[in-house]
Amino acid sequence: MSTARTRLAGVTGHRLFWPLVVLVVLLAANTVYRPSFLSVELKNGHLYGSLVDIVRLSAPLILVALGMSLVIATGGIDLSVGSVAAVCGAIACLYISEQPDQNSLGAVLTAVAIAFGVALVLGAWNGILVAGIGIQPIIATLILMVAGRGLAQLVTSGQIITINSEPYKTIGVGHLLTLPFAIIIALAVTLVVAVLTRRTALGMIIEAVGGNAEASRLAGVRSRRITFLVYVVSAACAAVAGFMMTANVSSADGNAVGLWVELDAILAVVIGGTSLAGGRFYLSGTIVGALIIQTLTTSVYAMNIDPQTALLFKAVVVIAVCLIQAPAFRARFRRRHAPTAAPATPAEKQKEQVPA
Repeated sequence: MSTARTRLAGVTGHRLFWPLVVLVVLLAANTVYRPSFLSVELKNGHLYGSLVDIVRLSAPLILVALGMSLVIATGGIDLSVGSVAAVCGAIACLYISEQPDQNSLGAVLTAVAIAFGVALVLGAWNGILVAGIGIQPIIATLILMVAGRGLAQLVTSGQIITINSEPYKTIGVGHLLTLPFAIIIALAVTLVVAVLTRRTALGMIIEAVGGNAEASRLAGVRSRRITFLVYVVSAACAAVAGFMMTANVSSADGNAVGLWVELDAILAVVIGGTSLAGGRFYLSGTIVGALIIQTLTTSVYAMNIDPQTALLFKAVVVIAVCLIQAPAFRARFRRRHAPTAAPATPAEKQKEQVPA
């Protein structure tokens, strides 16, 4: 009995157990509301279904959250990812819109390369402010968060840029090997990040910098360089997410693309078990967190919940997820509901006092 209880405690204590339970509950609720929710069909060689749509729509958030995980692991924060996504999406769409042949693959690749280069510059700007000058990460990235929106508005001249480019549209809604192309991109980026951080010493170095940057520096780790690097990676992931967001609707709105995605990314990282204080980070948990947020968003729309209360409903669910996976909260809950031992009878007390 004790062995089974120990095993159960080990399973429920795993950092992914409660997030996965919440994800299953959300999927079950959608299935009860709409029995065909879990059905996946193959049409014209492409997979379609609500589950496929959830994963496809989660791809931009997964990318942003992966970069955010690395930044948070160093003890920082990046509030500018939404603005970076907007700037890069706007630059790519602007370049394509000015081409005589918008379906030219070369023009699309050039647009993506230019926008991606801008993202690296923006990420380097954040890295210099945080690692080089020593500005607090929340302030440094808040600067670009505000300025980036203005830059995106300048690129689009305050208008919505619309394009008609099939190659660019493929990034968001295209298919490859029956799967949506956005899912393949997210899988590829996740694989690269996982290999670099879990199969090399880079991940351990990032966690060491987040745990104690000064101790890492004294141990020979160039903590400033690592901090600079993670902000560049975060901006690069945000750029690819911006391409997906604008490709989904074949347009770029500098004021709407990536709006508040930084908050969803932070929530996904926290739900996945990564501490905002820095140190250990969990990529698998971040992905599960992103899937929970997108499933929750899909549920709100599918169940016709009043848009005025949708954000409140989402906030309540996220708070519940964070609470049930918090060890301190679970321990206090168990202590409060644990059965209390019955008081000893006078005979039992007298027996305890008699020496053996």
